[in-house]
Amino acid sequence: MDNPVFALFWISLVGVLAPLLAGLIPRKLVPEVVLLLVGGMLIGPFGLELAHSDEAIDLLHELGLGMLFLLAGFEIDARDITGRVGRSAAVTWVASLITAFCLLELLDVTNLLNSQLAVAIALTSTALGTLLPILKDNGLMKSRVGVHVLRHGAYGELGPVLAIALLLGSRGPVQSAIVLACFAAIAILFAIPSMRVRSGTSKLIHVVRAGAETTAQTSVRLTMLLLVALIAVAAAFDLDIVLAAFAAGFILRFALPEGDEHLESRLEGIAFGLLVPIFFVTSGMAVNPHAITANLGAFAAIVLTILICRGLPVFFSSRRFGPDLLDARDSLAVSFFSATGLPIIVAVTSVAVAADEMTAENASLLVGAGAATVLLYPLAAILLLRNRPADHPGPA
Repeated sequence: MDNPVFALFWISLVGVLAPLLAGLIPRKLVPEVVLLLVGGMLIGPFGLELAHSDEAIDLLHELGLGMLFLLAGFEIDARDITGRVGRSAAVTWVASLITAFCLLELLDVTNLLNSQLAVAIALTSTALGTLLPILKDNGLMKSRVGVHVLRHGAYGELGPVLAIALLLGSRGPVQSAIVLACFAAIAILFAIPSMRVRSGTSKLIHVVRAGAETTAQTSVRLTMLLLVALIAVAAAFDLDIVLAAFAAGFILRFALPEGDEHLESRLEGIAFGLLVPIFFVTSGMAVNPHAITANLGAFAAIVLTILICRGLPVFFSSRRFGPDLLDARDSLAVSFFSATGLPIIVAVTSVAVAADEMTAENASLLVGAGAATVLLYPLAAILLLRNRPADHPGPA
């Protein structure tokens, strides 16, 4: 049963059952993402051994990760990473990283988790891509809480991704910075045609827009080409796919600053209908539950440490800094959301394992802790926000 078609069948079955089960749970308190991960663990090589990863499944996994972060980048307004509020979110992420290093040094986890640097980066991440469907399903995208989550989530993904590129892997920081600058220059070149899209003066642009409503689906095809092209550039520079997907999302937002409902619905159909579920199920397949059960104390400590390192700085930032301060309850909800991590943790551990800086068992422990945050922290935030009056985003 090594044929990838059989693996894809079981992965697809989990992808269908997860939202059905999530809908049956009262008040939808368990996110679908968690059920996808658990389903992956069940059918994977550490469970019933019904599905195994190979090159074909790994490619779908990477495309799912890419679509997840493309949509995350597309959701972020430029004001979320620039200006006063952007600087506040950036400083908050740096504070999270410093807190992580200090706490890891204090706890002396070197013997448990080989790469202290990789662990510190993982502890500062925010799974904005994972949070998007949760925020959408609970009507929080346009709320003040949702705006703060997007703001901090932008740096909770961008900061760790840049840290991975600069600090992890075989290259030194200087060489990595040069490589990043080259990638950024190429990404800017990709963004130049989007200026014509915004002006709408080119005849070719009119052809693209006309084809968007036909079987040609030119706007969707162009978006997928942008994503795959930047992924190819990232692969050539030996950079993580997350950086390429995030850049693609930013470029798409630059081309469509006010958004495009039709394009977004089509992209979400491709992403959440096929590729993103495959990403989460295959991520669950890579988790070894025995590594977690053998180290339950360390597992619980990591889950709590993520909340301290990422959630605590975000809580104080939402309460004390910026033009749109929140009350204690909303700030606590934002901190729980911001402490939700998984895709970045998967990316960090993958790089660390490939560089022989972390064992597969310890990577499973970290990924499992990240999965636990997806279950626990959004649930805690949603319960905090129950029966709160609807609100609107404050000034940016």
